[in-house]
Amino acid sequence: MSRPRSSKKLRRHEWLTLLHRAAASRRGIVGLSLAGFVVLVAVVGAVWTPDSPTAFLYDPLQKPSVQALLGGDYLGRDVLSRVLGGGWVLLVMAVAATVIGVCLGAFQGIEAAYLGGRTDTMIMRGMDVFLAFPAIVLALLIVGTVGPKLWLIVLAVGLGHVPQVARVMRAAALDIAERDYVKAVELQGVKPTRIITGEILPNLVSPLMVELGSRLTYSIVIIAGLSFLGFGQQPPAPSWGNMISENRIGLQTNPWAVIVPAALIALLAIGTNLFADAVARAAIGADRQVEQAFVRTEAAKASQ
Repeated sequence: MSRPRSSKKLRRHEWLTLLHRAAASRRGIVGLSLAGFVVLVAVVGAVWTPDSPTAFLYDPLQKPSVQALLGGDYLGRDVLSRVLGGGWVLLVMAVAATVIGVCLGAFQGIEAAYLGGRTDTMIMRGMDVFLAFPAIVLALLIVGTVGPKLWLIVLAVGLGHVPQVARVMRAAALDIAERDYVKAVELQGVKPTRIITGEILPNLVSPLMVELGSRLTYSIVIIAGLSFLGFGQQPPAPSWGNMISENRIGLQTNPWAVIVPAALIALLAIGTNLFADAVARAAIGADRQVEQAFVRTEAAKASQ
């Protein structure tokens, strides 16, 4: 026997309700505003820049002027153009790495919780091995061995998220896997993969949304850090992390070449982190409402 269609429909829209509650909170508004501003800068830069980000237009480390609002970098390229053009790749890579890491980690964690036994032991011991390497060290190891290819950076950062996500989702799925409706579907002979995706995963919307937000923050920081170390987009392509590294030598002459990209990375990370925290708080509030409704229902039944 399966659950009523109305409850399934409610679960399908639960993530929208969760996002709406998070976006309406003070933390959510601040987080979305900060992250939205940086995203707007990156989107504008993807389609328009005042000058070519790779053209040598000014004196090296020229100070800001009417012609160059943020001055020139250490090679005389327009800092504003490089700032505008250097963000969209970071955003795309961070989102892609987050999706890969959360999807793989969630599936591994839920599979371990549902199947249990030897499968659970093998999966989680494998995750423990990965946890021995910090995410940025794992990414440096992979990228340093093969080379600074963008797709490889995305894959390396995504794989770095898998162990943490797997542990969180396994802990959340252990209780769901023992629910009566899951056991009822098992008796119908449904394949484990369909049970995981159709019955268990829809009930883990809250922790999944929180993990997406928090892992996105880590992806931004790690990818920007790899770019700072020279493992991201290669020169002369504009990159915020690379700009910080290249222009450190002229920090006293034209600090804007370092301050602006660093500030944008910080605002993006803070914004996504604040919104992830707002989602977590909204999820806790939703769980409390469900518990209170359950208690009221049980009390009403007992009084009859």
